[in-house]
Amino acid sequence: MSGGGFSKSRLGRMREVMAGYVERGEVPGLVLAVSRRGERVVEPIGATDLDGTPIRGDTIFRISSLTKPITAAATMICVEECKLRLDEPVDRLLPELADRAVLRQVGGPLTDTVPASRPITVRDLLTFVWGFGMVIAPPGTYPIQRAMDELQLGQGAPDPAVPPPPDEWIRRLGTLPLMHQPGAGWMYNTGSDVLGVLIARAAGQPFDAFLRERVFEPLQMADTGFSVPAASLARLATGYQDNGVDVYDGVADSKWRRPPAFPSGAGGLVSTVPDYLAFGEMMLRQGQYDGGRLLSRASVEVMTTDHLTPGQKQESGPFAGYFDNHGWGLGMSVVTRRDGLGEPAGRFGWNGGLGSVWYADPGEDMVTILMTGSAKFVLNPPNIYRDFWTLAYQAIDD
Repeated sequence: MSGGGFSKSRLGRMREVMAGYVERGEVPGLVLAVSRRGERVVEPIGATDLDGTPIRGDTIFRISSLTKPITAAATMICVEECKLRLDEPVDRLLPELADRAVLRQVGGPLTDTVPASRPITVRDLLTFVWGFGMVIAPPGTYPIQRAMDELQLGQGAPDPAVPPPPDEWIRRLGTLPLMHQPGAGWMYNTGSDVLGVLIARAAGQPFDAFLRERVFEPLQMADTGFSVPAASLARLATGYQDNGVDVYDGVADSKWRRPPAFPSGAGGLVSTVPDYLAFGEMMLRQGQYDGGRLLSRASVEVMTTDHLTPGQKQESGPFAGYFDNHGWGLGMSVVTRRDGLGEPAGRFGWNGGLGSVWYADPGEDMVTILMTGSAKFVLNPPNIYRDFWTLAYQAIDD
């Protein structure tokens, strides 16, 4: 048995099963990490592209929605410094979102509205109950979806070239009605983008600069950011569609080659497994890292507590039945009741739609990370994610 309480033979099983996904062509390659009690297992398997370029432990991936927990952590830094308050209306710093109108029906015309029952708060944005978000329906099904696309608000898969700069982005967003009353139900994604604009105004500096100075540099996350420097492009994995064949974003012409006009707090970051492991271990240690403290223990506890009411869970969710065993903290999912071998109660983290997933489990003192270059549906985890979680837990031998 290893120092982390792992069975070496069972870790071998994990490598073998995960290598099968590469051998079958479901993903060109992957990097997995399991960290427990100070022992780190980092395993690169396969290639970064279909040409066979070997994958490395420090290969750079587009982490899409794994950006959301980092944005939530940055928000809590501002809360700890009293630049923001969880239950304060956002109107002070985001006047574009004051005095909202709300659609009578999500599928109705944009002019058929009623006044919002109350202002939007910072907590609403963090818990995704502020009344606006990604519509889980085929594109263009409803007028509000078409309006979001026309205004280039970045509601589809991450595309750094599309959204306008933050002030223009929030101005455009402010021209649209909410889809639900603030606090009524959970709606995915957009709250984290709004938080990026809010943090920039609260801190008095661009969101990307705030993340770099207050999160990435302290945690030594040198390869994490909203673009990939020219010197590091050789380590960027090709981004593929879910089939592992069709290219979503290449390397030579990558949309992440230059800083975006809009640094998306919902899905814009690139990172590596070692970098995100530093963030994940900080969260597991309740805000501490080697050399200091990024967040207070109280902040991490707030972030990793389920904030949704039964009514909010009933109103909406990622897919049918998800909130039977899960809740939503601040910018991340929280398991409320064991849901299979690899999903124990208390586990927190989230999934990235471009092929990355991170969770931390305080009960087992364990962090699990998987990064691939192939897009996966974020709201209903695919088999490669579920098998990875199962394999990580079956490897525990104490």
